[in-house]
Amino acid sequence: MLLAPFLRQCGQWPEAVALVEHGRGIRYGELLARSHSIAAGLQRMGVKPGQPVAIHLDRGIDAAMALFAVLLAGACYVPLDLKNPPSRLAFIIADSGGVAVLGLGAVPAWLEGGLWLDIAACPESTPTPIETQGDCLAAILYTSGSTGQARGVALSHGAVGAFAQWASDLLALCSSDRIASSAPFFFDLSTFDLYAVLGCGASLHFVPSALPLSPARLSTWLQEQGISGWYTVPSLLSFLAYKGNLAHTPLEHLRFLIFAGEVFPTPALMDLAAKLPQTALYNFFGPTETNVCCYWPVDRARLSPDRPIPIGLPAAACELHIHDETGELWVRGPTLASGYWTGGCLQTFNGKSQAATSAKGQSQVPPFAKNGLGGISTTQEAGNPVYENWYPTGDSVSLADGEYWFHGRLGRMLKCAGYRVEPAEIEASVNAIPGVRACAVVGIDDPAAGQRPGLALVMEPWVTPADIRKALARQLPAYMQPSRCLVLPELPYLPNGKLDYNRIQALLV
Repeated sequence: MLLAPFLRQCGQWPEAVALVEHGRGIRYGELLARSHSIAAGLQRMGVKPGQPVAIHLDRGIDAAMALFAVLLAGACYVPLDLKNPPSRLAFIIADSGGVAVLGLGAVPAWLEGGLWLDIAACPESTPTPIETQGDCLAAILYTSGSTGQARGVALSHGAVGAFAQWASDLLALCSSDRIASSAPFFFDLSTFDLYAVLGCGASLHFVPSALPLSPARLSTWLQEQGISGWYTVPSLLSFLAYKGNLAHTPLEHLRFLIFAGEVFPTPALMDLAAKLPQTALYNFFGPTETNVCCYWPVDRARLSPDRPIPIGLPAAACELHIHDETGELWVRGPTLASGYWTGGCLQTFNGKSQAATSAKGQSQVPPFAKNGLGGISTTQEAGNPVYENWYPTGDSVSLADGEYWFHGRLGRMLKCAGYRVEPAEIEASVNAIPGVRACAVVGIDDPAAGQRPGLALVMEPWVTPADIRKALARQLPAYMQPSRCLVLPELPYLPNGKLDYNRIQALLV
């Protein structure tokens, strides 16, 4: 199962430091003991293998113990973004079919009674051992959905484990490494921190939440902690290079940096590469559904300010295919997610629903399937061709000189500060506000965050933009809040009757 490498480290080096947060450290043996106690508490609540359990904790030692406890109990975890409005958190718990919510202290006012488990109140105990197979679900990560609601991406033990092992081998992680962690646990970057890092016996150091806003203090912290590696987003690394005082804080222990989640502007990457000449840099690429499907070890000699960087080579034994007609990237391989989780059931990417659990109670992973892709061998299902195990990413790419290059999204999806944002979800929330007649959301380029949502809308005279912002603040997380709002008498349309998104974007810029 996914925790097997971590459990080996606990058995061999129980006194080694595993996690560090605000000066508080916890050793491998202690981390396992606390996770065991919480897992036993879940079993006493009646949580069965394969059932979803939500985590109502910010990233850190307590949240890591809770995640590991869920896996030790044979369940799958659903990490929550505590910055989300209560209505969104309640929706995620309801949609996932969560049977328990792990947290600290009193029950949140918005949460239904009977689900809460205070992890600090769990007495020392050992859970009943659960045998977990690679095709059992480990996590459900909720992202913005094109249907107007958040959508859960279901990840198996095998998929997360395959990525973690590949990344560990690529970076030659070892027990002496000290890795920084800034990714929230509902973000797929966290799977590297939790499973690649702790699976090799290294120590994971949680970046204090205020430091990303103060890059000079952040670089000092990286130096003082002796950080040897970090997986984060380009916008934060750009800020570090620009304002981090790296000329006087050389970070001599930092042997690698990985970035993912958004495009890294080449001039900013060149600045970072020049200020950290001894640090290996890696571009990781892939949606949550594939984790990482491409990677590029940054070649400093090839960086040019007027050219983007490649997404590189297939990662983690993934196979890549470019659709002949659309240029869309299709992926299959061991790191692929199992499908989408909705209404307490797993739905494969061909729209078929699967039972949430098997007869033994373990959540199962069905194969991918997708109709309509030319040029790939097929099987037959009820007389129709099925393209098995391939996932269409929605990304436009090309292949040149053996390397893949990213050219943007084929659809409307935005990347805001590393988060995936579907305009349709914002539009659904706006259209539900009384007095709104029509709206459209487009992406506005932002050098610090990749993109920001921009909103154009038509509304009744008695409604104001302030009313719209106030309503959205109760429904959507901060990164989905429109950065600009434009009131129009009517939305512009193309001659074919479709919205003119290019015109809307031009009006908002």
